[in-house]
Amino acid sequence: VQPLEWTTDLKNQNFDGIVLVTQSHDTLPSELECLKAPLLDYSSVDSGLGEEVVVMKVPGLPGNRLVFASTGPVNRDYDDIRRFSDAAINGTKRALKAGMRSPLLVCPPHKDYKNSTVVAALGALHALYMPLEVREGNIKPTDYKVCLLGLWAAQEAEGKRLVELTDALESGRLACRDIGGSDPERMAAPRVADYIQELFKDSPVQVEVISELKVLEKEYPCLAAVNRCANTVPRHQARVIKLQYCGEGPVQKTLMLVGKGITYDTGGADIKAGGVMAGMHRDKCGAAAVAGFFQILAKLKPKHLKVVGSMAMVRNSVGADCYVADELLVSRAGRRVRVGNTDAEGRMVMVDLLCEMKEKAVNETSPQLFTIATLTGHAIRAMGPNYSIIMDNGPAHRNKNAAQWQKAGEVLGDVFEVSNIRREDYEFHKGKSEYEDILQCNDLPSSATPRGHQTPAAFLIMASGLDKV
Repeated sequence: VQPLEWTTDLKNQNFDGIVLVTQSHDTLPSELECLKAPLLDYSSVDSGLGEEVVVMKVPGLPGNRLVFASTGPVNRDYDDIRRFSDAAINGTKRALKAGMRSPLLVCPPHKDYKNSTVVAALGALHALYMPLEVREGNIKPTDYKVCLLGLWAAQEAEGKRLVELTDALESGRLACRDIGGSDPERMAAPRVADYIQELFKDSPVQVEVISELKVLEKEYPCLAAVNRCANTVPRHQARVIKLQYCGEGPVQKTLMLVGKGITYDTGGADIKAGGVMAGMHRDKCGAAAVAGFFQILAKLKPKHLKVVGSMAMVRNSVGADCYVADELLVSRAGRRVRVGNTDAEGRMVMVDLLCEMKEKAVNETSPQLFTIATLTGHAIRAMGPNYSIIMDNGPAHRNKNAAQWQKAGEVLGDVFEVSNIRREDYEFHKGKSEYEDILQCNDLPSSATPRGHQTPAAFLIMASGLDKV
């Protein structure tokens, strides 16, 4: 993670410039009174001060430089805390362009957004992320875009907590970006396993990697079917990566996570044609998010919490040995599944791991099961590219799980839309003949299928046997 340092001193000479994130000079607290005059001065010659990022020369400040990145209004019906991260991203990029090597981010707390300072810090770190391949290729002189990122706080205790929380959250986001964003060869399944083992080698997170083909075929038959073609290429062979964290004290809640980790999605026999295959190295972001979450756990070490995770790292390759539509497979839960479309591989690699979690859950304290995936193009068609979707089964809905996630997401600007699983989604996946219990998918892309992001959730519930519990 980018080196961080907190300070209460605006004129700390460890830094070579200030990046100020707030709405305007009117929203500055008394501790930042010295920044009002430069902003008022500038606004007297440029009425567009709050509309774009500007750099000012301000003698007496670190590096004699002030970058002002306005959030714009934050009190309209449609505003949310992302205004602060957006402004911090833009301000940090401008600071880099100005040549700053040790910027000090100043984002005073906002009365309506109590986490605005953390969100702004995460925005700045997003702008400072150095891709894994760039770091490993020694393309740049160092692994960091700046030498140091400063975070201003009014009080010492506040500054210490800000750095601790920001560092932990960003360490998870960095691991997620490294795995999710890296190319299909750098993050092929065996190399993801290597990365994970290195990441957690001196941490409270336990790691187990399953690679033996016979074990995969016996324990996770649907995953093994997707892996069948890739298994002929040793560097593309599947891995199931299991993670476990158990905090201090009696366990009060158990989270059980299954992440989709398709290292590259060609679509398989139902190949992605017409230029839509590009970008499919990011089809592993569900598993990447699971890894990132465990990294945050390793840093923050929450008590009374147990978390179990499974990363389904598989490549959906195309070739003579790939699985095809019309095949009949028997899931771990004993459900007979008819393949309808090989490009619906994400649900296939997760379903047996979800079934395994279901089996373990009966012996856990207050278990909650989650699948996390870049599962369908329909999700983007329905909600746009900037929103994740969360859906509950019956028990989760009664506990208002999705609503709690949505509320938590709004606190840090990682926002969710809520969808519902309906009876039509279960009907959609019922077998169409006596050969099969369940139809895996129709023969259309999800984006061309009504309820194309809800029905896969019903499939996962049915094929894992969760509907029979």
